[in-house]
Amino acid sequence: MSCKPLLRKLFLWSFGLLAGLSPAAFAEAVSPQERVQLQASRVTSSLMLLRGEGFQKKHEEVLEADLQALAAAVQGLPQSSDSLRGAHQELVIQIRRGVAFGPNEEDMPWRYPEELSKALLGVLDEARKLAPPGSSELAAKLEYLSVQYLSRSYMGNFEIAREQTDIYLGQDERKLVPQVDEELAARPGNGELAKLRTRWEYLKAALNDLNSQSSALASASGRPFAPITVYRHTRSLTDQWMELN
Repeated sequence: MSCKPLLRKLFLWSFGLLAGLSPAAFAEAVSPQERVQLQASRVTSSLMLLRGEGFQKKHEEVLEADLQALAAAVQGLPQSSDSLRGAHQELVIQIRRGVAFGPNEEDMPWRYPEELSKALLGVLDEARKLAPPGSSELAAKLEYLSVQYLSRSYMGNFEIAREQTDIYLGQDERKLVPQVDEELAARPGNGELAKLRTRWEYLKAALNDLNSQSSALASASGRPFAPITVYRHTRSLTDQWMELN
C-alpha cells in the first residue's frame, strides 16, 4: 500500500512533463505528404546541380535516384489525388527537359527556369493539401531553401509563389530561416539533436547570405555562392532530421 502514493506522484509528474511538450514533439518527424515535398525539392536541386556542374555522371546518377524516390513517395501516400499525380507528371517532364537541353547555358530556353519552378510549386502545393493539420514542414522548408540557393547559383532567381506569402511556398530565407530556428529550439534536446543544430548553424550562415531581396545574383556578403556545400549539408541535415523519430 505504501507504494501507491509514490506511483501516483510518478504518474502526475509524467503527465505534467508530457503536457508541457509542444505538439510537434509528438508528431512524426516527416509525414508521407512532407516526404513528397522533400523529394520534389531534392530532384529539382539535383537537376540544377547536374546542369551547373557540367553534367557529371555522379550527379546524373543522383538525379535518377531522386526521380525514383519521388515516384515512390507519391505512390506511398495513404491517399492521393488526380491533381497531385498530374503535378508529379509535369515536374518529371520538366526535369527531363532540363536534362535534354544539354550542358550549354545558351541551349536552355530563357523561360525554362520559370516553367521548372511552376512545376515544382505544383507538386508542393498539392502535397500540402493532403497533409494532416499541424504537420511539421521543417525538412520541406530546408530542401525548398536549397532549391532557391542552387537556383541563384546556377540559373537565376527562383520564382517562389509570391501570392502565397502565408505558407513556405511563398517565402524565402528572410522568413524560412527564423522558422527553422524556432522549430529546432522547441524540440526536446538530446545528443542527436545537438549534432543537427551544429550542422544547422553552418547551413544557416550560408542561407542568410542568399540575398533574395536583391535582383543582382550576388550574395549579401559578396562572397561566392557555395551551392555544392549547401546541397550536401541540406541533404545530410534533412536525413538526420528524419532519423530522429
